[in-house]
Formats: sequence, C-alpha cells, structure tokens
Amino acid sequence: MAKSLNPERRIAVLVDTASTWGRDIIRGIQREARKHPHWSLLVEQRGSAETLGLPAEWRADGVIARVSNAELAGQLAASGLPVVNVSAMHVPEATFARVATDVEAAGRMAAGYYRERGFCHFAYLSLLEQDYVERQRAAFAAAVNAAGHSCAEFSVGHLGGREQAAERAEALVNWLRALPKPVAVFTWSGGNEVVEACRRAGLAMPEEVALLTGTEDELLCEISPVPISGVRQPSEQIGGEAAELMGRLLDGKRVPVKPRWLAPLAIVTRQSTDTLAIKDPALVAGLRFIRATVGRPVLVDEVAAAAGVSRRLLERRFAAHLRASPAEYLRRARLERAKVLLAETDRSIPDVAEASGFGSPEYLAQAFRAELKTSPLRYRREARGR
Repeated sequence: MAKSLNPERRIAVLVDTASTWGRDIIRGIQREARKHPHWSLLVEQRGSAETLGLPAEWRADGVIARVSNAELAGQLAASGLPVVNVSAMHVPEATFARVATDVEAAGRMAAGYYRERGFCHFAYLSLLEQDYVERQRAAFAAAVNAAGHSCAEFSVGHLGGREQAAERAEALVNWLRALPKPVAVFTWSGGNEVVEACRRAGLAMPEEVALLTGTEDELLCEISPVPISGVRQPSEQIGGEAAELMGRLLDGKRVPVKPRWLAPLAIVTRQSTDTLAIKDPALVAGLRFIRATVGRPVLVDEVAAAAGVSRRLLERRFAAHLRASPAEYLRRARLERAKVLLAETDRSIPDVAEASGFGSPEYLAQAFRAELKTSPLRYRREARGR
C-alpha cells in the first residue's frame, strides 16, 4: 500500500483554557493549523492553576506547551517529540523552541502610559515569586527611574510568601494607605485584591489609586467592582507563530534557538486608570480634548484653544509635566488608536487612517515606520498571529 504523502499529525496543546491568554493562544494555533488539513489538535479543559502533563493516550506527534516547571520540561524532553514553548517563565531545563510575550516591553509600556497621564508616584505589586514577574517589575521601575521618579514595591517576599490570605490583605491595605497619592500601581496579577484593598482602605479609584494589570483577562477585568485596565498580550500571534514553528519541526527543519519575544499590543483602558493625575486645569483640558477628538486630524492650535491658553504656553506646560510636545502626544494618541483598530477590526487601511486622525494612509504608514519600524498591514498580520 502506498504511504500517504500527508499523514495525520496530532498536535498536543498544553495551555490552560480558563484565561483569555490561553484561549487566544489556542485560537492562534488553530488559525495556523487550518493551513495543514492533516493536522489535528489535542486540547483538554485546563484551569490556570492545574499541573499540566502530556497524557500517554494522546499519542501526539508534537507538543505546544506552557512549560512552567522542571517536571513538565523533563517529561517533554523524555518524550522525544518536537516541542514549542509559549511560556515567558524561565525554566533552565526547557531548551525547546520558544515564542512568548516580552514582559519587559510590557513594563516599559505601562510606565509610558502612566507618565502620559501625568503621574509622579508609582508602585509595583508583585504577588507571584516568578522570574517573569521580576523582569516586568524591573523594566517598569527602570522606565520610571529614567523619568526621574521612584517606584515603591509590595511583594509576597516581604511577607515570607506563606502568610494567610487575611494577613496579606491587611498588609496590602496598609501599604496602599502609606503610598503618596495619586499613585499609579502596576501588577502582573492581583488586580482584584487591589480593588478590594482600596475599598477597605477608603481609597478612591482611580482618583487616588490607579491600577493597571499586565494580564488583561477580559472577563475578570470587566466584572470587577472597578473595571480594571490591562495590557493586551499578543496571545493569538504567539499561538500562530508557535504552530508555524511546530510545522517546521515536524518537517525536519531547523528553528531558531533564541526565544522569540513578542511585544504587547496595546493597553485597554477601563475605569481603574481613567483619570489624569495633573493639577494644571489648562493641561487637563487640553489632554481631555485630545482624547475626545483622537478620531480626527486635530491641530495643536485647536488643542491650545480648547485649553484656553496660547500655543506657546501649552507647549511649555506639556514639556514641564509630560516631557513631550503637544504634537508628540497627539501622534502617540493617534498611533494607539490605530493599533487597536488594526488589531481588532477588519477596517481597511485608509479607513483606519481616517478613524485614528492621521488623515491619509501615507501619514499612517509614516508614523508606523517611525515609531514601530513596521507597516500598518504587517502590524495587523502580526497582531492577529497570521
């Protein structure tokens, strides 16, 4: 009997299905898998806290996994199967091909986001003793320090990591109360704990405590008593690139040894950061005008008129408070709007250019090349894992 040119290949997917991150990873894998009619995906419902493993009965030909511990890394290495790792966690035993989120870029993005809102006090909440959390914290703190500010920190390490939940909650309340206000808090996880601690401490969100999480889980962020802003990770893109690497491995081709780190897509603003930590009323008026009119090509003179000051005075106040010119702030606001439209809609490039205030596809492309070193179309493809 002649051997099939395209034998069935069974790809085991070991990521949790309970989070937005995990489900989007699987969507990205599925999108790439459609290009291979002989592929079948092996997926089970998994909780985010479950210990992952490769069931023997799956008889997989390859594995795409969140390799988060030495035990799983050892099991996968012993299997002899091609493996692609989608975890940002450093596990020395996991020497597989890897594509994951650039958590340091997320830290820098968060710091810039808060600086644009005029914050001068910053803090990082670290409730997980993991290396990727530390890398994100360090990048956030470094960006804050570079802007001339300091970054406070609350870590489980300060409590020994074994305290009861009630003790940790009380310590968090006291820490938040002691921080200078208004304060911009960034965290990998634990956003709902911060919301509850602020409620207990009588602290207003976002006026006194603004909160941004590095793990933007849409459901959990939106059902919080104070909806939480989050960094949107490139999860579908990670899944798509992981599946592409798997295809190359299955065909006996070489893949890069160095990890592929993908930058976060954008920050989704919800109530927990929807504020401006600036006391200058003219500057606040100008910033609110920019945010309200980001969908049209506003001129700096219009911003000055909305702020009730001259253009020269507006530029001085922007430089003093935000270390940027009004024109730079306008361009960044338009760019963030365009990134969201490209990633989340099917609008044409000319439509995106018009809806984000760039006015023309050429101006949009120029801004993307200057700021992101890519084109709008390529950004869309990468954001969607295609």
